[in-house]
Amino acid sequence: MSFTLSTLVLLVLGPLLVWRIYSRVKGAMGRQASVPSRHWLGVLVCVVAIVVAALELGRDPLLYASWGAGLVFGIGWGVFGFKRTRRIENDEGHFFVPYAPLGMTISLLFAARVLYLMVDLYLAQGSNAPREPFMASPLTVASITLVSGYFLTISAGLLRWRLLNK
Repeated sequence: MSFTLSTLVLLVLGPLLVWRIYSRVKGAMGRQASVPSRHWLGVLVCVVAIVVAALELGRDPLLYASWGAGLVFGIGWGVFGFKRTRRIENDEGHFFVPYAPLGMTISLLFAARVLYLMVDLYLAQGSNAPREPFMASPLTVASITLVSGYFLTISAGLLRWRLLNK
């Protein structure tokens, strides 16, 4: 097996990219200001991602099963994570601290799937082999609905909390 310069660059930059993703996700798991417009945007983006994913599935029952399973697990883990999210109200304003272990795990699982797809595309470049559509993999569909269901539930819970505690 011979390595080209671009393969070596990928091998060197891959761990750096993983470390940066981890650092960014870890930084997002600290205390954050609760801004209702951000929660609304989170709900909207997640609902759009779930609907668009459903519209792209075609007629494959396995893809619909993975879509549903990802959504159910994402919402379930979102409820679990929201119950453990600390909500802080003080003179400075409204803040929250997400449940870091679960939020980081779900975010890194999604990032791992995206990185896998990028490496797969890189390795297939130059070959004339037919590529399957992006949404033809049950793992990709499940990862999209898992992360969308999770963050939809967290955003909706925070929005509800803010609307009830004005």
